[in-house]
Amino acid sequence: MSYQTELRHLRYFLTVAEELHFRKAAERLFISQPGLSRQIKQMEDDLNIELFKRHNRKVALTPAGLYLKDEISRNLKNLDNIINHAKLLQDGKQGKLEFGYVGSAMQEIIPNLLVSFKKKHTNVQFGLKEMDNEKQIENLLHKKIDIGFVRLDRVPRGLNIQPVLKENFCLVLPKNHLINNQNFKNLHQLKNESFILFDPSYSPSYYEKVMQIFTDSGFTPLISHNTIHAASIYKLVENNFGLSIVPKSLQQGYNMNIKFIELDKINQHTTLSVVWDKDNRNPLLNTLLKMITKNN
Repeated sequence: MSYQTELRHLRYFLTVAEELHFRKAAERLFISQPGLSRQIKQMEDDLNIELFKRHNRKVALTPAGLYLKDEISRNLKNLDNIINHAKLLQDGKQGKLEFGYVGSAMQEIIPNLLVSFKKKHTNVQFGLKEMDNEKQIENLLHKKIDIGFVRLDRVPRGLNIQPVLKENFCLVLPKNHLINNQNFKNLHQLKNESFILFDPSYSPSYYEKVMQIFTDSGFTPLISHNTIHAASIYKLVENNFGLSIVPKSLQQGYNMNIKFIELDKINQHTTLSVVWDKDNRNPLLNTLLKMITKNN
């Protein structure tokens, strides 16, 4: 096969592998179903590999097909990124960096980093997407982002992780709450209060750390609400639906009727880390990582 034909076959294969349905795949590709079936059969014959098991109307990937789906998807994404970078160079841009991040990273860490980076690299574009930890890991593994800012202790093989900010937790209360910095002794004083926490799915490891704070304080909290946005937590606290515990960096950027008490006497801390794919070929990534390392 020519390279052009091979690339076309690979894209057809990935679509069928995602849909596991020839008609739906053909509709996505805007080609006829018989034509798509012929193209996949030709690919199987040329490679001498059975990619799909066909049972009446059902389609399933063979073990070889499943392996090729993962590897081809990853490598085609690399090719797309390379071509997009070349287009940016042609347009006079140095390139583009795609960021994923948890909300607290946008309070200070990322804005300061972007300002410093832009001073030396004026023609760089940035893509910024807030997403939970697991989504960032998924996007890194599938080459959809270049760098992530997460609250995780461990990452899958193939990814590198480096701490950029270790910080205390803070208790969040309505501004008119009787407990304040002067009379606060420990969290056990609030054992009868309701708590509003970040949803466990947003970061299971972070959630476990927060729950350990309650365990160390000698009680199990009554959790009234879970959410994934700090602004939602603060709005609920402001309206007396409960209290919360958040990273210290999330004190900034919000103007609500709430107050913070830093939990600087407890054993639990939270770490914001930068994570990236060690095989990422974006030439701007190493420059960014050197800047992060220098600043830490």
